[in-house]
Amino acid sequence: MMGEPNFFLGLQIKQTSNGIMIHQQKYVKELIKQFRMESAKPIDTPIFSSTRLVMDDGSPSVEEKSYMRMIVSPLYLTTSKPDIVFSVGLCARFQSKSKETHLKAVKRILRYLKHTPDLASWYP
Repeated sequence: MMGEPNFFLGLQIKQTSNGIMIHQQKYVKELIKQFRMESAKPIDTPIFSSTRLVMDDGSPSVEEKSYMRMIVSPLYLTTSKPDIVFSVGLCARFQSKSKETHLKAVKRILRYLKHTPDLASWYP
């Protein structure tokens, strides 16, 4: 037969006698490289607890296509990284008429991912 799956739909899978570990470390590293965030300072949280994103806050608009590309990529990561679900969902609300403050929030998520590429889901 084919044996145990190690890589499936972008998920890296490691099986042991104690359980299964699922992560997307390779995808995170590719994402950081794709958006040229290699030199960005890593941070500990994906979003400030006091962050309030609104539709029109007076900041300059950003290109919608680039914003959508930046938010869709981390959206795929929510399958294995539940710690970013809230912040990615919050930023995904502003795909049309996105502003610079929304883009900064997405970049913060990417900086958080840079800090935590090896976090994984463990299923005993």
